[in-house]
Amino acid sequence: MSKTRAFQLGAAVLAAAAVLSACSGGGGGGSVIPTLNPTSGSAATSSSAAQLAPSVPNPLPTDALVADPCSALSASQVTQIGLTGSGDVTQNDAGSSCTWKSATSSLNSVFVAPLKANKNGLGDIYANKAKDQYFEPTTISGYPAVYAGISDTRSDGDCSLWVGVTDELAVNVQTQIGSGPNKSNPCPVTERVATAMIQHLQSS
Repeated sequence: MSKTRAFQLGAAVLAAAAVLSACSGGGGGGSVIPTLNPTSGSAATSSSAAQLAPSVPNPLPTDALVADPCSALSASQVTQIGLTGSGDVTQNDAGSSCTWKSATSSLNSVFVAPLKANKNGLGDIYANKAKDQYFEPTTISGYPAVYAGISDTRSDGDCSLWVGVTDELAVNVQTQIGSGPNKSNPCPVTERVATAMIQHLQSS
């Protein structure tokens, strides 16, 4: 991810490859795991942080996801969304992320990052909201989530979505779209990927 901390197979899914392939163009640089420092600031480290966000009604199994973020999507979902390959893993102190490229342009990408360093899950994201330029709570398939980023570059094709999959784990889902009709409105693509991830975890 270049500028932001920044992936529903919705009811009305666009033609699979069209979701990202229609957005081909020059995206911003490579993706890295978004960094929230869970040790900086009392809000992010206090037990009260866990109470800031809505609780997760039906916690999802996350062991496989944490061990391998590329397991967030099935092979068929990757193809349906318009991505390619099995994903590339990146590691840092906050955890690991998996990046997929568009099937038609390597300049467009999607990534999933379970932030195991944040022990209060979505609550830690809420605790840091004062630092965000955008913070928009939502739900994804019944799970609490929030669109949030320290820089608002959604009009440039970057959209960051945080999904609470358990009360202790939030997953960051992001799209980076360099050009095409979805560049100015990338968040619906992000939502489709997040929904696919939840569906896959529910079936695990």
